[in-house]
Amino acid sequence: MIHIAVDIGASSGRLVAGEIKNGKLTIKDIHRFSNGFEKKDGTYYWDIDYIMNEILQGLSVAKSLGFEECTVGIDTWAVDYVLLDQNGDRLQDVVTYRDHRTDKTIEKLTNLMSKEEIYRKTGIQFLPFNTIYQLFEEDQELLQNTDKILMIPDYLGYRLTGNAVTEVTNASTTQLLNIDSRAFDEELLELISVKKEQFAALIEPGTELGLLKHKWFPEYDLPECKIITVASHDTASAIVGTPGDGENWAYLSSGTWSLIGIENHKPFIDSYALADNYTNEWGAFGTFRFLKNIMGLWILQEVRRKLNGDFSFEQLVEEAKQVQPFQQFINFNDHRFLNPVNMIEEIQEYCRETNQSVPESAGELASAVFNNLAIIYAIALEDLERMTSKQINRVHIVGGGANNEFLNQLTANLSGKTVYAGPSEATAIGNLIVQLIANKELEHIESGRQLIKDSFKIKSFNPYPDSKEDIIRQFKRMLYSQNREEIS
Repeated sequence: MIHIAVDIGASSGRLVAGEIKNGKLTIKDIHRFSNGFEKKDGTYYWDIDYIMNEILQGLSVAKSLGFEECTVGIDTWAVDYVLLDQNGDRLQDVVTYRDHRTDKTIEKLTNLMSKEEIYRKTGIQFLPFNTIYQLFEEDQELLQNTDKILMIPDYLGYRLTGNAVTEVTNASTTQLLNIDSRAFDEELLELISVKKEQFAALIEPGTELGLLKHKWFPEYDLPECKIITVASHDTASAIVGTPGDGENWAYLSSGTWSLIGIENHKPFIDSYALADNYTNEWGAFGTFRFLKNIMGLWILQEVRRKLNGDFSFEQLVEEAKQVQPFQQFINFNDHRFLNPVNMIEEIQEYCRETNQSVPESAGELASAVFNNLAIIYAIALEDLERMTSKQINRVHIVGGGANNEFLNQLTANLSGKTVYAGPSEATAIGNLIVQLIANKELEHIESGRQLIKDSFKIKSFNPYPDSKEDIIRQFKRMLYSQNREEIS
């Protein structure tokens, strides 16, 4: 049977068909589309109806290719949600996490309950756009009229089947799940004036959601689709699609965001993890993703958008190679880089404020982005080893960033770890692996990861000897001296 991964990120979406042939997983893009948010009346929104129509269009393409029957799994970004009334109708447009309504909300909420207590309950990092802060700032009249709060992938599944659920990997990013009871924490819900009943039942990845309702979409020629709830947070799917084995590996899911961490069967919740803002997101098959959330290639994407001249990403890499490296130390985890009006100007102003040379050319800007992301990755890996008492020998980079050999080599050099890059479509592949397990074509996640190794080319990058310790020391010194948010 054909399986279709619907994999939607903040800047693009895709439908990828996959099946096992001759002992290997073969995948094929059948539909791709752009994604993004737009500003309306001062607020940033997703066009969720556009996304839904693109999914249906992609499934129509699948039917035209001869796929009469399939399973379908949906993964998207985390934290954002849809409010539904009792009739199942959407109450408002879907606000994006990059909106500025929650810029100061962490402080408001932690005046009501301490960071220590929230972290003890949830194990989730403090990011200003977490669902808990979005709901805290939500219109109270809307919340009172809300029958169900659905995360984005759960809403899309609901639109296809009529069945409402809350998948756990995405739900964990709300910072509302109690890590001990594995249920919504009622004290936290009370703080934000939300009732437990406003969320649909929690379910695990691999659960069958239902059949696609053809009669709801008469304008589309669609295949017979069984919808499987996969690890619906795209990072959770990406880690399922990471070909790691044993105990001594870390992952770096590299795309719009950079998520760097380890897979574990227990959470790490202590004062060090809280101080360094590490998170314990729930993974597929009873795992936890202990990771650091780092501003990723969104930075370069925004630099490219504002540059004079039509630079491809490949051209920016080549330009960066011509520049002397490590001329600026920039903490891209500073919230000022989340959604500035002009990324180039924000980077330049940061450098002026910290008395550093100001990057001007395309190569200088790209070099600053690549160098500092690699530094931040290396520091995060040091932190992971320190906090978990695990020796990390190798780093698996997956996602679109796995194709950036320049950044991969920088990461290997500064971390001192061997980097394994690929597959770049790990999120879609992880989505497919869960479908294959649910359909009993694979036994478990270990057999899925072995299938990935057998099916896709993985490239390795060995670290070169360099003065990585001195570079990282300079970066840390700059952060301390400017009294900015520490990374280590």
